[in-house]
Amino acid sequence: MSLYLYRLGKFAFRRKWLVLPVWLVLLVALGALASTVSKPMEDDFTMPNLPSERATEIMDRHFPGMSAEFDFDAVTGTYVIAAPEGTRLTDAGNVAAIDSLVAELGALDIVDHSVPLENPVATAESMGCLSPERATDEFTATCSGAPLNVLATTNADTVALLDVPFTIDSWQDITPEDRAAAFDAADGARDAGLAVELSGSIAMEEEMPGGTAELIGMGVALIVMIIAFGAIVAAFVPIITAIVGLGAATMVILAGTAVTTIPTFTTFLASMIGIALSIDYALFIVSRYKHELVVSDSPEEAAGRAVGTAGSAVVFAGLTVIIALSGLSIVGVDFLTYMGLGGALAAAFAVIVALTLMPALLGAFGRFLFTPKIPFVAKHDPEDDRYVTNGQRIARLIGRFPAVTLVAGIVLLGVLAAPAINLNLGLPGDESAPTESTIRQAYELRTEGFGEGSNGVLQIAVDLEDVPDERRDEALDSLRAELESYGDMDYVVGPTPSEDGAGALFQAVPMSGPNNQATKDLVKEARGAEASFADEYGMEYGVTGTTAIFADVDDKLLGSIAPYMSIVAGAAFLLLILVFRSILVPLTAALGFLLSMAATFGATVLIFQEGALGLISDPQPIVSFLPIMLIGLVFGLAMDYQVFLVTRMREEYVHGASPKEAMVNGYHHGARVVTAAAIIMISVFSAFMLEDDVAAKSMGFALAAGVLFDAFIVRMVIIPSLLALMGDSAWWIPKWLDRILPNIDVEGQKLAGLGSGTKEAKPQPQFVD
Repeated sequence: MSLYLYRLGKFAFRRKWLVLPVWLVLLVALGALASTVSKPMEDDFTMPNLPSERATEIMDRHFPGMSAEFDFDAVTGTYVIAAPEGTRLTDAGNVAAIDSLVAELGALDIVDHSVPLENPVATAESMGCLSPERATDEFTATCSGAPLNVLATTNADTVALLDVPFTIDSWQDITPEDRAAAFDAADGARDAGLAVELSGSIAMEEEMPGGTAELIGMGVALIVMIIAFGAIVAAFVPIITAIVGLGAATMVILAGTAVTTIPTFTTFLASMIGIALSIDYALFIVSRYKHELVVSDSPEEAAGRAVGTAGSAVVFAGLTVIIALSGLSIVGVDFLTYMGLGGALAAAFAVIVALTLMPALLGAFGRFLFTPKIPFVAKHDPEDDRYVTNGQRIARLIGRFPAVTLVAGIVLLGVLAAPAINLNLGLPGDESAPTESTIRQAYELRTEGFGEGSNGVLQIAVDLEDVPDERRDEALDSLRAELESYGDMDYVVGPTPSEDGAGALFQAVPMSGPNNQATKDLVKEARGAEASFADEYGMEYGVTGTTAIFADVDDKLLGSIAPYMSIVAGAAFLLLILVFRSILVPLTAALGFLLSMAATFGATVLIFQEGALGLISDPQPIVSFLPIMLIGLVFGLAMDYQVFLVTRMREEYVHGASPKEAMVNGYHHGARVVTAAAIIMISVFSAFMLEDDVAAKSMGFALAAGVLFDAFIVRMVIIPSLLALMGDSAWWIPKWLDRILPNIDVEGQKLAGLGSGTKEAKPQPQFVD
């Protein structure tokens, strides 16, 4: 491979004024195609084969249309109304204010007027729920589902709910004007003294995280690369390749919307991956090019050798990222699949631009590339073997005390990993919205009036088709008694019979909130009783609702982590055997990643779930999608750093250095590149902590922590320590396997025979034990 890439690098360098226009024409063509055929992106968060689908099927059969409200695309809206302190909603002035709110909503075009809206106070009165005698079982049974908090022992009649149907087809069709109109309709009631907040998808503001993070990342990247290269012009080359590679990948994704539905988050993930990898790979190749300029007799030869050696590592580093992200498809969730494929596409373009556009740009900038030089920084270039770098000092320290550094690294990660045993997953709900948002305030008001469980009501859909008519009432009474007997159940409303008489619906309100583990356990408990009811009565039922669906999603995603990691890690392990021609090096690379992931989960749980250090004022469960996306993204980057650092160590070993010398010299040449790449990625990911959304904050923190732990502790402490301890055995491979594996020559041994283009290198500093 190194020979082919060597020739490609020389060709691109020499024919720069052909390669650069070809890339320009390609970008223009892709842009024209995307603008011509692309369609709007759509977000479909449905997941197949969830247990809650049983209830949906029963609803569709006996309660046509009711299951639509549990569709992620449905447009829902609930006004939560609270009386001024010291008053009740049943007071005449407050009743009049709610009447005005109902009238305002009745005038909105976006409201479905097929079913007239009714003042919740009037609804409660018609149900007989405003009676002063509220302690009877009959009153509780009748008024549990009232839209007024008549069951509250304190602050009764102070909070009410007004569910409003909308005519908008999908939440993706909601415009800012629609959202503003729905919120502003309550201004009159607010002016009258009522607190009115709005929940549901009509109030959700679709904010795509990013933008600021990318700008911060680009700014930090530029500064880091100026330091890494010791020159200003060279620092802009990776930025150019990142823009071109990301632009090409984005336009291909947009063109793909013509043939399939692609979620909007795909371009965000692709941009994050594209920028990161393009800069990483450019750093690696340009750093090697700078070194080759010292030992080659022409810039063209230096470009060929840089692409032939560093470019080989880039190819396999890119393949590990592509494998990791494409592997998200095994989860079986469409939007995760498309996001993973979009990220894999961006990774592929990052590799392509590094191998073709990069050497062409090196040729175009010519002798101006490493100008103007930055004083002091340029003097201590890790590719200039006349100087001892900090990287070399650290490597020598590790080489002297490998057992100590190995144990210290493992113990540190182990301590950080300890809180991970308390990991609690959940999907972002109203309780995780920013505290100043109307959605969050609606959640708090509803909790105050109806209890926290009212924010996640369980819907129990019952199928009575196989139950004899004379036993149906008995079966429903028995099921209600069973549900009410659960310790974590607040109350149960129903049953509500279907028109055909063969179905019924219960609303079960838990004690705890939607993402609380007790609520998830309650869902499992309710489902676990179905078998006994089927045996005794022939009755079937299912549990759905937002809480049940969220619990199902959590279980499915959590259950997908092990197979995902095994498939991705297994494929990457085989690929790394090809790269390193070793068994132990790929194995330690994978085991090291497990350590860094455990520490990352532990730190994330400690800060975002348990609220340690006071960094988060509102601790929440960890978003369900974070673990599997974190694994996919950080695994790819971790293998990048493994390939960048350890291939240089293997190159030194293959060229005759002892195992310890190879580790030190490889560390000396690769540490600055890996450090620079990791700092850039940490900066990009950390910038997402500036977002208001807790999920975005936790995702940014976890990604930054994952890169920090993996790059600086696993790849730059634990792996070198192991290589120093294992010695020659680190590079052992069974002879039979060595014979059948293709020789891909990542180290560039075949380039050694091309001696006409090299000059004698300066002597390297020797390792002193």
